[in-house]
Order: sequence, then structure tokens, then C-alpha cells
Amino acid sequence: MKRSKYIYLLLLVAVMSSSCSKNWVDTKPNGSPSSAYLWDGESNVTRGIAALYISMRFESTWGRDLFWMQNASDDLIVGRSKADGENIKNFTCSGREGYMTTGWNDLYTALANANAAIAGVQTATNISEDFRKRSLGEAYFMRGFVHFWIAYLWGHKNQGVPYDGVENKEYGTRMPPQLASVTDNYAAIASDMQKAAELLPLFETYGSADQGRAHKAAALGYLVKTYAYWAQYDNSKWALIPSVCDQIKTQCNRALINGKATPKDNYKAVFTIDNNWSSEYIWSVTSGTQGGSEFMGVVLENKGWGVYNGWGYFQPTEELYDEYENNDPRREVTILKFGDDFTFFGQQRKYFSTNSLSGFQINKYMEPYTYGSDGVAGTNPKINQNGDYPTTMLNLPLMRYAEILLFKAEALIQQGKNTDAAAPLNEVRARVGLTPIAAPTMADLKHERRCELACEWTDRVEDLKRWGDVATINAPLHGRIHANKTDPTSAYTIQQVWPARHFDPAKHMAWPINPDEIAKSNGFYKQTPGW
Repeated sequence: MKRSKYIYLLLLVAVMSSSCSKNWVDTKPNGSPSSAYLWDGESNVTRGIAALYISMRFESTWGRDLFWMQNASDDLIVGRSKADGENIKNFTCSGREGYMTTGWNDLYTALANANAAIAGVQTATNISEDFRKRSLGEAYFMRGFVHFWIAYLWGHKNQGVPYDGVENKEYGTRMPPQLASVTDNYAAIASDMQKAAELLPLFETYGSADQGRAHKAAALGYLVKTYAYWAQYDNSKWALIPSVCDQIKTQCNRALINGKATPKDNYKAVFTIDNNWSSEYIWSVTSGTQGGSEFMGVVLENKGWGVYNGWGYFQPTEELYDEYENNDPRREVTILKFGDDFTFFGQQRKYFSTNSLSGFQINKYMEPYTYGSDGVAGTNPKINQNGDYPTTMLNLPLMRYAEILLFKAEALIQQGKNTDAAAPLNEVRARVGLTPIAAPTMADLKHERRCELACEWTDRVEDLKRWGDVATINAPLHGRIHANKTDPTSAYTIQQVWPARHFDPAKHMAWPINPDEIAKSNGFYKQTPGW
């Protein structure tokens, strides 16, 4: 039997140079991991733990590629001709698409690095016990976090994904076993998040130099999400969620951003550089002008109206636009449509697009592009001047407190406690000035989750899968086709911009594994059921 080098390196210790300054997570990796790293002394352990976060800024992970599978929802279409992206969108992929294979490989490498860190920190020398505790919590969190993304994307109820923990006696001597069910993966992830939550400090105890490290609320947040995804196979998990959500509020001091001049300002403030570390923050990709997530440039108008190199990949649909209540300010914060006012490098503009296939653009992440003057990209200190690596100083949110409130509401509704679900769901609605709902139903929850979290990395298509909303996935998608694409006031007709698809729950509940990985394992790993 071949060893696990085809999935991830055995007990790899990732030591990539990383500054201990406040920019400790702000740089791209240089050099290669070294298996000779010694876990001795706080400075060395600090570098070893910092290396765990580097993969978060890869294009293959939370820079762009993992979003291609989320793009398979009804909220978005592929904005430019891209065969791999279109195959994923249409559920006609093979698993060999680069957007899948690179993410799979880098996630498993990150998982191996976390395993190595858990082993290394436990036996590290010349460090304080408090420092050991925090570092071990970070390692458990990152192992659980990376494992979560692998599991929910590729794991199936009848077949889990390969996983081995360094605690297992056979670790390093065998290929990581493919677990019997994704629920087994979720059990391991939940265990890691519980351990991490016990070990990690509160976010507010970190100084500015350590912001971006794992903290208690992040561990509890992903414990909640793990339970919610697990609950589609085991309803008893819903009962575990509300008390964890309450811990995040009361023990971890998380809260919605509120108190701005208008409900629109409340919501808009969430997606600003000044609020990267607000009370609503749970977890994000720490970004900057020289590193971080590229996603802000990925969703910007292709070529950025000749000013800055946007990529134009993911574009909202008419279906998403129509989901919002007419007085919901989140719609305009989330979506740009023809004629909408926005600021681009200090210059007031009205939106139009010669590139958008749907007539819309994601607006949530545009704040970094408001800085500068006279419409000149070079005057903006908040963005990477290299448009081929369009990072900004806005962190990419992966989980925020609003999602915790909605998971609590969903868990209560699923247990038949609809009246109790009103408080968390209406807290989200009240923030944006919408009327309360006395006893919300699942339909209300689905609506609220879609409108609050649209175009974020919360995975709308996974929501539709776990809710069994197959018809919604398969429906054709529409956009606004304008008569003059250079005129913000141009008339439009609503037309189909993406044909009906053929999502089959017997096949498509999880994504296919690269067949080459299966071949490399000499058949030890099996393809996702149905594929």
C-alpha cells in the first residue's frame, strides 16, 4: 500500500518565514517547508503557528477557487467564459477542474501542517504553559477549520473524506483512511473546535499585532456551523446549537454593528476596512495591500472600467435581486445595478457595465475602491497596485455574528420552537429597519439567510442542498439585458442568462474527487458516490 503522500505529506512540519510584527499574517509565503524545524522557544513556535494561516491567502483556497463551488447557487452566474467554472456551475464537472484540484491539495497540506503543529506544540520546549495553551488552541482550530471545508465540500453521507489525526497511533505509517460517512468527519471537526474553544482566548485580549489569530468565538462559530451541516443527517444536532450561539454572545462579546445614522449605514458598515475587527467579526481572511484574499478584485467589473484590473467572475442574478423586500437596504449594499451611484477612486460614478452578463455586480466589497482621487488607481493606499494580485485592506469575512443569530433561529425552528426563533431572526431584521416576524417559519429563515448573507462565503448552494430545495437549484437564472451597455439609464429587458440545470440529489450532494488522486492511491480511496 502506498503511503499518504498522494493526499498529504506525513507529519509535515511547515516552517515558512513569517514576521512576528503586526503584519504577521500579511505576507505571501517564501521558501519551502522544512521537516527539520525544532519546536523550541516561543519565537520558533510563533513562526510555526503563523505558518498555519498562510494557506488562507492562497488563490486556490479563500482567494478565489473554493468560491467556484459556491457559485453553483441560484444567486450568481459565471461572469466570463471559463470552462472549468461553467462545468462546476452546471454540475457537469469531473473533479479534474483546476479550481477543485488545487484547493483539495492545498487544504490537505494545510491539514497536515496543523497535525504537525499539534504534535510539536505539545512537546515544545522553553515556552510558558499559557503560550503552549494558546498555540495548541490555534493548531486545533486550524485543523478543524480546514477539515470542515474538505468535509462539507467532498464528504457524502455514505462516504466521508480521508482524514487521520496525529493522535492516532498509526498516523504516519498508513494512508489516512477514508471515513465511512461525512458525519464521522463532522464528529472529528466538532471535537477539534471544542478543544480549541477551551484553549483559546477571547478575541479582545489580542493586541493589534495578533489580530487574525484563532480565538474562542471563531472556534464556537465553526462548532455551530458543523452542527448545522451535521443536522441534515442527524436532527438531534439542532438541539446543541442555541446554547453555543448564546456563548458567542455572552462570553465572547459578539454583537451586530448597530447605531449608525440609518439602517443602510448599519449594514454597509459591516463591509468596511474600519470594521475589519468589529464586534460582528467571527472569522475572516486577514488582508492587506501586499497580501490577503484576491476576492475583492475577482468580483470587480472586468478591467475596472479601464482604471484597475477587476476580474469580473461572479455576477448576481435577477432572482437574488428580487428576493429582497423593496424596503430592504441590504439589496443596494449587496448589488450594483445600472444607474446606482458609487465612488471609484474618489470619483462619483453611476454604474454601467459592458461586461456583466447579468447587468449586476457584487457591491459588498467595493469600499476599498472608494479611496484615492480623480479616478486614479495609483492614488489609493488601500489596495494592491498590482492588479494581477488585487488584494485590499478589507478583510474577507468568512463568518460573522449575523450568521450565528440565523443558525440559532434555524435550530429553534427545526425543533418546533418558532416563537423562540423570533428573537434572533428579528435582531437581524431590526438592524436594517425591517418589521419583525412573530413566529418565523423555515421559509422566513431561508429568506433572511439569503438576503443577509448573499455573495458571502457562507455557501448558498450548500444551504439549498441541505434544505432539499432541488427545484430552486435547477431553475433557469435571469438578468437585465440593457439596450445600451454604456448608458447607466439604459432600458432593459429581463432575459434568461443561465439555462436550467440538472442537479440530481442522488449524485450531486457532494463534489467529485479528482480521479487522479484515486488512481494514485491504487484504489484505496473511492470516488464520491454517484460520480
